[in-house]
Amino acid sequence: MIPDWLAVSVLVVAGGTLVLLVPFSFHRIYLILTAGRERPEEERWGKELPRVTVQLPVYNEESVVKRLIDAAAKLRYPSDLLEIQVLDDSNDRTSVQAETRVDYWRERGLRIHYLPRESREGFKAGALAQGLKKATGDFILILDADFVPGPNLIHRLLGPFMDPQVGMVQARWDHINEGDSQLTRCQAQLLDAHFFFEQRGRWATGRFMSFNGTAGMWRRNALDDAGGWSSDTLTEDLDLSYRAQMAGWRFVFRPFVGVPAELPGTVRDLELQQKRWAQGGIQTARKLLPRLLRGPWSVGVKREAVIHLLGYLAYPLTLLLGILIVPSALARRTLGLEGWLVLDLVVFVGAALSFLVFFSAAGRCRGRPWMHLIPTAAVTLALGIGLSATVSRAVVRGATGKAKDPFQRTPKLGEGNVRYASPRVPTDTFTKLVLTFWMVACGVVAFQQGLWGSLPFVVLFGSGYAWLALAEFRTALIVRGEPGVELRKPVVTS
Repeated sequence: MIPDWLAVSVLVVAGGTLVLLVPFSFHRIYLILTAGRERPEEERWGKELPRVTVQLPVYNEESVVKRLIDAAAKLRYPSDLLEIQVLDDSNDRTSVQAETRVDYWRERGLRIHYLPRESREGFKAGALAQGLKKATGDFILILDADFVPGPNLIHRLLGPFMDPQVGMVQARWDHINEGDSQLTRCQAQLLDAHFFFEQRGRWATGRFMSFNGTAGMWRRNALDDAGGWSSDTLTEDLDLSYRAQMAGWRFVFRPFVGVPAELPGTVRDLELQQKRWAQGGIQTARKLLPRLLRGPWSVGVKREAVIHLLGYLAYPLTLLLGILIVPSALARRTLGLEGWLVLDLVVFVGAALSFLVFFSAAGRCRGRPWMHLIPTAAVTLALGIGLSATVSRAVVRGATGKAKDPFQRTPKLGEGNVRYASPRVPTDTFTKLVLTFWMVACGVVAFQQGLWGSLPFVVLFGSGYAWLALAEFRTALIVRGEPGVELRKPVVTS
């Protein structure tokens, strides 16, 4: 038993955590329902085609840069109306490969420019802004280094711009390496849920949606009108998206236009990506939410913006909930609330079902069979829980506004033999190990005390933390021994 005052404190904190998490759970169901609303098909562009600039921002991408430039060069569009910019901030062999490939395509008549920078000031946002100064296109298509666009992508994105109020058109992300591992299969489900339900649901209901940083096309006037690219957050794409829509521009999502991309291949690569997105998302919320909430937009737009921009708060709330699973059950027993112990099981079933439906339904949008989707959805749920240990710290850094962290791009393996990774096991790994041991201890206590409703929570949380911790140890200890793989520490500049 625990002191009464401590039991009350634990229950207050656990109850408050659940209250804050409930809106995020219900919101998933809302998005599934709204994403199915039909929207009229956007008309195709007329005969007089506009000028288009394709921007390819790269930074130390030697394993994928050739593939990227070649795919961009094969985009079907009149050569006199198409311009390609390779915006290179690299300080490794990427620069030689990129410049060589640009020369190759320029000799074949393509209007392609190699635009390196001596300083990485402003990171990706700075590179895009610098390239925009020299761009001649009325529309700007942006493609990250790990994307492989199909030849008809420009034509498939141009149609909605016939409406002069449309400022950006976003395509769906597809997955080149989904079948590589359980980790990539889970990531595919996470991204499918984002595009098929979150992006499509926001678009279908006229809420603010985001440009995903790549595989999207901008109207040049919308970029200028919104104030251009800014590097004061780690999610320059989300920041600009909201500024543009607050300036009156409308965004369009094309759910049936997919652009293949590479998923992070290791837990460490995935966590690097997720930390950047989480910290930048909270930074954007701090920057823009006060002005948006005071503005003239509808209650629906404001409500969706709050849930969207603060969505990563679900990670520290989930982390706190996991830590308090068994202590809260003990607290209820201490206060004589034995009848409420079944609440743990009810909450677990409700929360797990919402996630399983959300992720599995996204997979069904791609025609995958239920028998494979539901187990993967369960593992995806464990992945999200495991990520809470790492992402929570990034959320705090974004919320405090004290950290001015550099933009670290997500490592890609591509077709090369260079893998960017640090041989040092990061602090986040030890955090997950501590949480794993905590969940094991909680499991022992729950078993001894007969807290059966808590055990499913304990197993799920413990497996998520253990999976990611062990996977990171494997990366640190084994990657150096893989034949034909060169391990290189990432270069971070501020």
